[in-house]
Amino acid sequence: MNAHQRIKVGILFGGRSAEHEVSIVSAQSIAKALDPEKYEAILIGINKQGQWLLPGESSSLLKLAGNDVRQVKIADDARAVTLLPYQASDCMIDVSSGPNKNSNPKIDVIFPVLHGTYGEDGTMQGLLELANIPYVGSGVLGSAIGMDKEIAKVLFAAAGIPVVPFLSLRKHQFEKSPEESIAAAIRQFGFPFFIKPANMGSSVGVHKIKSEAECLGKFKNAFLYDTKILVEKAIDARELECSVLGNDQPEASVVGELSATHEFYSYEAKYVDPSGAHYSIPAKDLSPQQTQKVREFAVRAFTAIECRGMARVDFFLDRKSGEIYLNEINTIPGFTQISMYPKMWEASGVPYKELLSRLIQLAVERHAEKSGLKTSYIES
Repeated sequence: MNAHQRIKVGILFGGRSAEHEVSIVSAQSIAKALDPEKYEAILIGINKQGQWLLPGESSSLLKLAGNDVRQVKIADDARAVTLLPYQASDCMIDVSSGPNKNSNPKIDVIFPVLHGTYGEDGTMQGLLELANIPYVGSGVLGSAIGMDKEIAKVLFAAAGIPVVPFLSLRKHQFEKSPEESIAAAIRQFGFPFFIKPANMGSSVGVHKIKSEAECLGKFKNAFLYDTKILVEKAIDARELECSVLGNDQPEASVVGELSATHEFYSYEAKYVDPSGAHYSIPAKDLSPQQTQKVREFAVRAFTAIECRGMARVDFFLDRKSGEIYLNEINTIPGFTQISMYPKMWEASGVPYKELLSRLIQLAVERHAEKSGLKTSYIES
């Protein structure tokens, strides 16, 4: 590549998950912040039907309506493309019709901001591996484990990181005997307790349950988003977060704290209500020992499930006992203007624009390392 040639970054966003709209806002923020002297941003949207789309005559893929994240969408005049599942000089081909057919951009690296299923869970990473194109973030294994909250918690516990007591329930179990499933949750945790889909983010399908009368409806709602849900003990806790950056030698950012003005940090508190939460970066009133433990646990969790590039790790600090629990890890964290991942790095001395550059460089380095491995035992 010519030293003066800009790196073409395909920003992959949208997708088939319930976090589609949040992903669009993240993509918009990244496209605006990339250094135009170093990078050429190429927006690649995926609609809710799974079609890959490039800008049409409007030269844009993004439509925004006010500040309500639920109203954002992909532009109507986008043209359909597909990614070839093998290495090619032009990895994308046009499958639409019209005057712009076959005028596809070359792409050097993909920056996926596909939050949730079919984007953050290893499925997209598998396709990008087949296409042999560098991409930002964790690979297939780290993405898949990070998305499954049950499996991730098992591995975190095995790595010596405390997790909140939990119970996993499968949809077939619940449908066979909802009363028995609900009774098991009440028996183990009492009220209140939380339920959440095992493979979902942005607090979609998460409910705090305070009485038996609430159980049936809220359990059914959680199972709309996944075939497996987690039941977790509710604790009176502060919510802490820490960003991790790197490949083989990951680093932790300063520790941040969020305080929800709603009863808990719901989807509405995150993205709909402008005053849904308050943020402190760095977190206040933490001892040096607590700060160090959170940062240490964040890096340990990142390494334990084979993450690469980036992750945001969320913790609970029990107000009574002082115990620190790892809540979950997000392998494709939010990149909106209010997202904690970039804000914590900015507070750590890494501005948003520089953070994007480092993530792209980490993607290129990891791809180069993997490309140097032998893929055949028999010499040709």
